[in-house]
Amino acid sequence: MSESGSKLFIGGISWGTDEDRLKEYFSSFGEVVEAVIMKDRTTGRARGFGFVVFADPAVAERVIKEKHNIDGRMVEAKKAVPRDDQNIMSRSTSSIHGSPSPGPTRKIFVGGLTSTVTESDFKKYFDQFGNIIDVVVMYDHNTQRPRGFGFITYDSEEAVDKVLLKKFHELNGKMVEVKRAVPRELSPGPSRSPLGGYNYGLNRVNNFLNGYTLGYAPSSVGGYGLGMDGKFSAVAGG
Repeated sequence: MSESGSKLFIGGISWGTDEDRLKEYFSSFGEVVEAVIMKDRTTGRARGFGFVVFADPAVAERVIKEKHNIDGRMVEAKKAVPRDDQNIMSRSTSSIHGSPSPGPTRKIFVGGLTSTVTESDFKKYFDQFGNIIDVVVMYDHNTQRPRGFGFITYDSEEAVDKVLLKKFHELNGKMVEVKRAVPRELSPGPSRSPLGGYNYGLNRVNNFLNGYTLGYAPSSVGGYGLGMDGKFSAVAGG
């Protein structure tokens, strides 16, 4: 059975919501084949988004047109976009000048974090610009020490535009730099292997997605132009 049209991305999931609850909620619309919540491979903590596959694509169409409140949290349902289509869309966003263009994005890169910044601190500060659906502070895969940068994913491009009105923000007494996160296909230079630790548990994701990524931000599943030297390809806003 093809999952095209019946697989949805679910964003803004409460950390208190588990997969059984997710499946139970969406089963009220129709038969749910599978429901999964993405988790951090290192901490096992829910990342705030997941996927639901319906048996009937018509049910999926109905679900994305409605608002959803699960465990007191408004969540959004969007179609998961096949990876082939995603690549085509990414290539088509090149600017008229021929240089890589970030295009609309809901994810920002934040550099210059102190080693004491926690995901909670990170989220608390950037919450003021819009509704956050995902927060991640990057850690070294071997030492588990903070790498000094992280990512914030919002539920709207408008929130990203607000953040980028200032290139530098003060977080925990230190100035941090904010840039638009650029999918690897749009990053200048050769693609490199992503750093371990920022892959949301790649094996599980790959098995589940079967060639799908999201139509926007969490095409995360591994690829944001992270080089082995820990540097991140990002294009400054504006």
